[in-house]
Amino acid sequence: MKKLNIKNIIFIIVITLLIVPQTRKHIQLSLQKLKVQFFSPSIIDKKEQHQLEPFTYKLKSLEGVSKELNIGQGRVTFISYWATWCPPCIAEFPSIEDLYVDYGSEIDFVLITNENPEIVKRFLKEKQFRIPAFLPQIETPKELFESTIPTSYIIDKTGKIIIKEQGAVDWNSKELREVLDQLIVS
Repeated sequence: MKKLNIKNIIFIIVITLLIVPQTRKHIQLSLQKLKVQFFSPSIIDKKEQHQLEPFTYKLKSLEGVSKELNIGQGRVTFISYWATWCPPCIAEFPSIEDLYVDYGSEIDFVLITNENPEIVKRFLKEKQFRIPAFLPQIETPKELFESTIPTSYIIDKTGKIIIKEQGAVDWNSKELREVLDQLIVS
């Protein structure tokens, strides 16, 4: 009977902490970080990989500079839709940053948010992230539109969606690096 009481007490404490606004985000972030340690992205089955028509993604940097990024036109692309207030986004961000540090010259990294640029700049500076973030200047293409964040894609040189992940994962896994190495040389 004592074990049951202790479990009930722990359950009540966790629920209470989730209800209290000041602790909710911290608990969610901790749980998401734990999840990231155990899950890495997986390749979509070849039969289900969607082929995008090559297109130009019109973006604006946080400093207001326009940028056009060609998707499916000769370079591998990593696209992630995210926000600074999203615990799963924050949890996976360090693994994306690590990947960017190693592959940033070989792969186009595009982190897209609709937030106030000043909030995003402050977040990136506080966390010491170097990966570039952008604001969209066109509607999200229907093939990439999801209402869940984070949603991230790896698109090969021809525009085929090789990986699509919703929620936090470890983007810096050995398996993913092997996939990227193959996509870069093919």
